[in-house]
Parts: sequence; C-alpha cells; structure tokens
Amino acid sequence: MDGLLIGRFQPFHLGHLQALQFALSRVNSLWVGLGSSNRTADRNNPFSADERRQMILASINNDTLKRISIYPIPDVDNHIRWIEMISTIVPDFGIIFSNDELTKRLYSKRGVLVESIPFLQRDLLSGTNIRNLIAGGGGEWRSLVPDGTRRFLEESGASRARLL
Repeated sequence: MDGLLIGRFQPFHLGHLQALQFALSRVNSLWVGLGSSNRTADRNNPFSADERRQMILASINNDTLKRISIYPIPDVDNHIRWIEMISTIVPDFGIIFSNDELTKRLYSKRGVLVESIPFLQRDLLSGTNIRNLIAGGGGEWRSLVPDGTRRFLEESGASRARLL
C-alpha cells in the first residue's frame, strides 16, 4: 500500500523525521506533500517548497529516498477543494497520516484509511519553537533538526535572515 504524509516542514525537524519513519513502517511507498507550497515567504513560512524539499532530501538515507516522492501541495480557500486538488497532484494512496481532525474526517468519508502520527516532544519539536530559536541567534535549534537540515540552513544562509 502507498501512503501520504503532508506537512509544512518549516523547517524539517526531528519530529518530522520520526513521522516520516513511522509512516514508512506502514507502507511500501510514501508520498510526502509539502503543504502551503504557494505561500509567499513570511515569518511562519520562511522556506520555499524547493528549500524544504532540499532539507528533507539532505536528512534522509538512500533507502528512504528510494521509497518516497515529494510533491508541492498549495493551499486553497476550502478544505474539501484542497483534498480534491491533492488527488490531482499525488498518485493514488490507501492511507493518509495526519493529526488534523478535519483531514481525518474528510478522508475517512472517502474510504481512505487515516492514521494519527505519534508526536515526539511536541512542545520542543515544533516548527514555531525552532523558528523562534533560530531567530534568537543561539545554537539551541541545531539539536532539534536532522544533520542534513542543519547543514542546509547553515550553508544556504537561510537559517536566521528570514526569521527576524
């Protein structure tokens, strides 16, 4: 069975990596949706879809790379239209991994299995917390992201400039 995991990944952190591994333990192939791919950069969404894709690819091993495909998923003005649009972007899947109650309900009505993702240290491993730590200029954020994400953020210069 193939599955779908959608996130904003702003930035891709250790909680996201665990969610990816959790989903991969239940499917043959995983479609990773980069949510809000059409958003203009702002403090809450500072990284483009391509930058987030690069963070993910830099943070996973070759075995994982062979089992995932990454798709940009734009925001639309209504959740039902959003779900309909997703089906035009990603290949068919039999399970979606989500903790969003509306997403769970809408996909369940369509006969798609829905599985919640266990959170890993949610208060610490949240995009908001990590973006705030990066903006603060300290190094605390580095232990909260995979090495590939850390290298990408440091080498691209994207880590602090967009978050101030």
